[in-house]
Amino acid sequence: MGRILFFTLIVLLFFWVIRSYRRALKKREEMHKQPRSLEGEDMVRCVYCGVHLPRSESITSEGNFFCSDEHRRLHLQSES
Repeated sequence: MGRILFFTLIVLLFFWVIRSYRRALKKREEMHKQPRSLEGEDMVRCVYCGVHLPRSESITSEGNFFCSDEHRRLHLQSES
């Protein structure tokens, strides 16, 4: 009976050590990750509907920004 208890404790200790080691590795990896950049992209406003979107996703025409080609076309029609 004593041997069973002894080996059970050894197995539990082994699993505890492995789990602690894996947690330490995970923490170390999280510490060494590069921090995310806080710099964002410039946002622009669609002249036609007013929605804000990243400059790289906008359509530019005559110095104005649009969220879609349809809004660019509708804006040009309304100016005529």
